Amino acid sequence: MPLKTLIVERHDAVTLIRLNRPEALNALNNELLGELSGVLDAAEADEGVRCLVLTGSQRAFAAGADIKEMSDKSYAQMFMTDFFGPAARRIEQFRKPIIAAVAGYALGGGCELAMLCDFIIAAETAKFGQPEINLGVMPGIGGTQRLTRFVGKSKAMDMILTARMMDAAEAERAGLVSRMVAADKLIDEALAAAAKIAGQSPLAVMMNKELVNAAYETTLSTGVAMERRLFHSLFAFDDQKEGMAAFVDKRPAKFTGT
Repeated sequence: MPLKTLIVERHDAVTLIRLNRPEALNALNNELLGELSGVLDAAEADEGVRCLVLTGSQRAFAAGADIKEMSDKSYAQMFMTDFFGPAARRIEQFRKPIIAAVAGYALGGGCELAMLCDFIIAAETAKFGQPEINLGVMPGIGGTQRLTRFVGKSKAMDMILTARMMDAAEAERAGLVSRMVAADKLIDEALAAAAKIAGQSPLAVMMNKELVNAAYETTLSTGVAMERRLFHSLFAFDDQKEGMAAFVDKRPAKFTGT
């Protein structure tokens, strides 16, 4: 079926996903999140896809969750449907890297969606925030937890309790984004980063992603032990032999994922 809220483009081994609800500044609703989950399912099953880029428009990555869709719901309805839960878990469990390319507003659920990705490249126009307090609620897709881990307690508390926005320069200084680029170069920069990742061994990429994420969930000693075991395991694959042979021969490696 045709997608109504997303535009999907294929760039060799990279899939570019554009949020496409311009009338609502790409606000997240059930239809969009459902379509995004479906695109992730297809990308995970496609061995030719090695990295994803998720973006919005120049005006807004996503200006939040769709308030109209939520405003009349009861606690029972929100709880019984686990509102936001399935889509968030689908993104969390996606094994290939996802780069968020953010321009304009990334607020509320939009900020949380960007933080669910593996790293964020921000245009100089980007503005991040968790303004849910203005609505008498709180973040519901991990904002209180991820923002605190990324930028520290003081900045997270400030943003969540006062609803102030963080611009791209502050977000880069604080560690929320990996780099800031000119707005007209955002997609090119994100696609170039994704192409670089797509050219690596997919086995090594997925294991590295898994371990960096594990660093937030485990003790240092446990994480280092996991790292060492997976490091050892990569010596069972052809890609390790190819990568090291290419280094010795001073030529580009040709990784096959085997």
